[in-house]
Amino acid sequence: MASSRPRGRILIWLSFTVALILQAAPWPGELEPFRPSWVLLVTCYWVLALPHRVNVGTALMVGLLWDLMLGSTLGIRGLMMSVLCYIIALNFQVLRNLSLWQQAMLIALLTLGGKLVEFWAEYLVSVITFDPQQLWAILLNFLLWPWLFLFLRRMRRKFSIR
Repeated sequence: MASSRPRGRILIWLSFTVALILQAAPWPGELEPFRPSWVLLVTCYWVLALPHRVNVGTALMVGLLWDLMLGSTLGIRGLMMSVLCYIIALNFQVLRNLSLWQQAMLIALLTLGGKLVEFWAEYLVSVITFDPQQLWAILLNFLLWPWLFLFLRRMRRKFSIR
């Protein structure tokens, strides 16, 4: 069991790396509002599946990496990820027992909350305006959650990540 622990840690961080790469991948200009929050979805899965290994501190680190990657104000996405993952970690036993579509609705609501926290924090630092087109990403997160959940659960079980 001790030998599977480092392998599991590597696979978890590999999934975060893939999510960061997908987040940075270029999209056509007209499809940019539909870009899903890959990093948020992957982090939510790991906090829900393994709250004892992936927690608020991990979410903060991944959020800071996300900020560095985008070149935005440092800490905004770290704050957003920490708040959302705290909510998930606080209620993980209840959330695990929901159906996938109920979880997807909850992820959509959390994504909305995350977008609002992100906007609020950015608004305090600089002058920005809210673009309602960015809310389309919430719908895409809702649709992607069941598929991403099943894929990551399959990987977690295949590699015995505990």
